[in-house]
Amino acid sequence: MRQPRSVAVRLIGVVAAGALAAGMAAGCSGQNQVPSIGYAVDAVIASYNGGSTLGASSGSAAVFQRVLTGFFYTGPDGQQVADTDVGTAKEVPGESQTIQYRLNPDGVYSDGVPTSCDDLVLTWAAHSGRFTKPDGGSLFDAADTAGYADIERVECQPGSKDATVVFRPDRRFGPWRDLFTAGEVMPAHIAARVANVPNVVSAVQSGDLGAVQRLADFWNTGWTIGAEKLDLSRFPSSGPYRIESFSAKDGLVLIANERWWGNKAETGRIVVFDKTADLKTKVSDNAVSVVDVGANSVKDLDLGGFSAKTVPGRGAEQLVLATDGVFGSVAARRAFALCVPRQALFDTLGKAADVPTTGLGAGPLNSRTTQQDSLFYPATTGAAERYRGTDVQAATATLASARAANPTIRIGYLAPDERRAKTVQMIAEACKPAGIGVVDAGAPDFRPGQLAEGRVDAVLASTAGAPGPAGSLTGVAATSALRTGNGLNFGRFGNGRYDAITDQLVADDNSAAQLGLLTEAENLLWSEMPSIPLFATPRTIAFGDGLRNGVAGPTSGGTGWNMDRWVLRR
Repeated sequence: MRQPRSVAVRLIGVVAAGALAAGMAAGCSGQNQVPSIGYAVDAVIASYNGGSTLGASSGSAAVFQRVLTGFFYTGPDGQQVADTDVGTAKEVPGESQTIQYRLNPDGVYSDGVPTSCDDLVLTWAAHSGRFTKPDGGSLFDAADTAGYADIERVECQPGSKDATVVFRPDRRFGPWRDLFTAGEVMPAHIAARVANVPNVVSAVQSGDLGAVQRLADFWNTGWTIGAEKLDLSRFPSSGPYRIESFSAKDGLVLIANERWWGNKAETGRIVVFDKTADLKTKVSDNAVSVVDVGANSVKDLDLGGFSAKTVPGRGAEQLVLATDGVFGSVAARRAFALCVPRQALFDTLGKAADVPTTGLGAGPLNSRTTQQDSLFYPATTGAAERYRGTDVQAATATLASARAANPTIRIGYLAPDERRAKTVQMIAEACKPAGIGVVDAGAPDFRPGQLAEGRVDAVLASTAGAPGPAGSLTGVAATSALRTGNGLNFGRFGNGRYDAITDQLVADDNSAAQLGLLTEAENLLWSEMPSIPLFATPRTIAFGDGLRNGVAGPTSGGTGWNMDRWVLRR
């Protein structure tokens, strides 16, 4: 019998406790002193809505998985784990693929409104791609449509705890546990109230475009987190923590959610400091107990007093290329790839502290769609060999065929980032003899969407443009980030055959078919070159003296995946 999530996580934490440590002074919430733990992560606190393009590409899942829960969450190894405190989801017999969802009868948001299938209907509507503008673009700025676009209908009585999701007769989505996950299921009652839509379910089911447009307008921007003071009435929690406050100076303050129906959070207050914080100062001031950042990204970071380890992450460090402007031709993109020193980049910047001989992090990453510890990986990556290291002669000849004399490539990334700055420097030095100029366009306000705006020519980031924690075992985000029309496809790459391959990959679990499709996909991508994979993003994860139950999570869920189990013993 499967144990409830809270019990399972508690057991994981107890097992790990003896090997882990951290420390921090207690903090205050209101007038009562509450135990506090600081969590530093190189995601960006930009949106509460992890299903939006902004939320997914800034790393919302690493911050809000224990604030906005779902039927599944990303575990420390990148696996999808059922959160039975939230409810149950199971595949049931039917002519079409059918999933039955049942929310916990005790489930209630922190504002007192019960969770309901209305939340699932809104999530599906936002990601389905079926509600479009006159120009054909989606009303909702969703990160991706994978799986949701294959759903024919969500059967839901407004306010009910039950929903039945029925897929189209001609479609099957194997990784269905990637649907309705933590950080992605948003409170429909908030969108309904602000958008003045009396009934979300009726509006979606009837196709009321006026009402859906208003819902989309709020869904796209209403949960954005910026410089303005938050209207906390718009940010209710469905997890063990809720937002108390946010400011650039003091970070994101999470406190225990009094209405949480599962096991209560072990620590009453978590303060999250994101990529914009001065991490070195926070560490020296003993303001943080948990650190989860890209390896060597923070210059002169002293983690003395922490138990720290650098491990290969599930995210793929990569260059995402534009498909217009200087990279408007395939030949120009290939020429650039031929001068990028992938092997040298891995040797210098990509190795984790304990380099494995095989599997994840063992060498340069040669695939965008298959992870290095997959059994399929060795057989699907042969096309990458041509691009292992710098070939000035081939790059020069290929550039000449593109008729692009002395191009300049602007590489953008979220700064400051010491490792990525060195990455750009090494690429610039390697490509200069081939007549390709490279400019460091890293900036503190950089967003991957600037690629589509023509402000940069390439993005240096992890999977799906994320600056920090990224990646999962299923790899749905990695695949979706190159699919035509998806929000995470910042380079605007489009290839009908690639789209068809991705559809087949999620529908056919036959290993022989999978091998053939993955090989074809990778050959196509190395030919079209919409991106250049470099290495599995190395992550430095550290626990200070006294921190118990911390478990490293080098995935999109980050190490905060079980923050409600963290305990500080001083």
